[in-house]
Formats: sequence, structure tokens, C-alpha cells
Amino acid sequence: MAEHGERHVFSYGAAKVDSIFEIGSISKTFTGLILAQMVAQGKVKYDEPVRELLPPGTVSKPVSAEITLVDLATQHSGLPRMPDNFTPANNDNPYVDYDAAKLYAFLNVHGVAKPADAGFVYSNLGFGLLGQALSVRAGVPYPALLKQQVTDPLGLNDTVVALSAAQQSRFIPGHDGDHHPAHAWDLVAFAGAGAIRSTAGDMLTYLEAQLHPEKLKAAGAAGATLTAAITDSHQLRADALPGMRIGLAWLNEAESGNYWHNGATGGYSSYAFFNSAGDYAAVVLLNTSLGSAGSFADRLGQHISQRMAGKPAISLGN
Repeated sequence: MAEHGERHVFSYGAAKVDSIFEIGSISKTFTGLILAQMVAQGKVKYDEPVRELLPPGTVSKPVSAEITLVDLATQHSGLPRMPDNFTPANNDNPYVDYDAAKLYAFLNVHGVAKPADAGFVYSNLGFGLLGQALSVRAGVPYPALLKQQVTDPLGLNDTVVALSAAQQSRFIPGHDGDHHPAHAWDLVAFAGAGAIRSTAGDMLTYLEAQLHPEKLKAAGAAGATLTAAITDSHQLRADALPGMRIGLAWLNEAESGNYWHNGATGGYSSYAFFNSAGDYAAVVLLNTSLGSAGSFADRLGQHISQRMAGKPAISLGN
């Protein structure tokens, strides 16, 4: 947790202060920031059709309105949560064999027309497509684009898709909802939706950048646009869940003012939030996935948020 410029990291059980976890769908906020970075650098436009970033001939131009980059980043594309050709060969690592060719094959059949009544639909497919499209435009794979646009400028050395040998030794083993050992997930075409691994320390640095983008002293050429990009990623652009609106992946609660996102993979779960008015932020990283009662990471994150706001906190019992 971080509050008024001070940070604290608490670890429990097998977790160490520098343990690496899968952060799951919190990865979407990084992909949203990559989009904002590339807009600030003049490489893409928010209202640019995603079709125009893909390899020529991937999908036909629809006769009606088509899905844009900002539609994908705000979960208003009309795309389903998952593609209908997602048939994992290995359920322990379900995304590893879903590559760009399969994504493009789905799009070729489904198309990229945007429904006239497209509302908020949480779509892993949409963010996988966004990450893939931005990578094609940049001419580098998603892991390299993440490093170039976000993690290098912020100095997030342990926030990666692929782990080095040294990082692998700090990658805490994951567990399913029944606390049995779980396989790590490797996302290929869905990298932009949930492939990132990170530490509590790196995530706090990331959240502190969300709290105070105006104070950033980011490195490299991409660092020059990062303050503007982070600020832009917070702009609330569409309705989301009840009582919430959405920026670029970040969800915002009207009542608390919190920006938040959560995540889960086969062996991990996570919850991150920041509140600029209160000048506080926190992240919860667990090496256990969702259980029968849902996400304990969510409940713990909400509890911490309420405590930091000075309000009665939800119970963590059972």
C-alpha cells in the first residue's frame, strides 16, 4: 500500500517481498496505457478502426460502423468475452496455443462491425485484440512494446511477460481455488488481456505513477509522453458496471472515487486501486485463484480501500 508518499509491503506465508505473481487482467490497464502512449506519440488515434492496424486482408471493412481502438479499451466493442474458436488443448495452460492466426481466423468470420447498441461487455477477446493490433502497428511483439512504452520508462524491472532465469526463481507457485498446485498461464494472442507478471514493489511504483503523473521523471523517449498518457488514461469515457464508468481499462467508482481493476488466472488473483483525492493506493497479489466464494483478493482489496478511506470495512470472515 502507498499513502501520502509512504509505502508498505506486507507478505504472508510463502510470499516474499520480491515474489513475482501473475497479475491477470490488471494487465489490461497496462495495455490501455500503451494505447494512450501511442496516441500521445502520434502513432495511432483513439477513433482509428482496429481493422486498419491489422495485416492487410485480415478482415473486411464493414458496411456500418466499425470497432475502434477506444471501443476496445473501454469494453464497448460489442465483441464477446471470448472467441468461439477458443478450444484449449491443455486446460492447465489454456491460452498457450491461441495465437494470432487463430485470432485473425475468428475475426475473418465474425467481422469488426460495431453493434449500434454496443454497451459495456467485459471482453478478454477485445483486449487481446487491442494488444495484438498495437503490436502490429509498432512492429514489435507485445512484451517488447510493454517494455518500450511503460516498464522501462517507469523502471519496472520485474514487470514482464516472460521471466528471466533469475526472475523464475522468485516466481511464487500458484494454486487453484481448492489450493491445489496450478500451472502458470502463457498468453500469446491474449497477452494484452492478461499476460503480465509483477511484484508488489513494481505494482506500487505503477500505482504511484497513477496517483501523481505530474511528478514523473520517466526515462527515455517514451518517458516524455508518459505524464500526458497516464492522465489521458484516467479520462472517463463510457458507462460500465452499475455506479461506475470506465477510462482506458480502469474502472471508476462514483461513490468512492477509486479507480480499480482486478485479475485472475488459473493459479493467481489480484486487485489494484488508487484514489487521487485521498492520495492512496494499494495492490493485493495472491498465489491462489478464485474459489467457491469468489475472489478473496477482491474482498481484501475492498477492505483495505475502505480502511484507508476511514470508513467501516467489509468483513473478511469466511
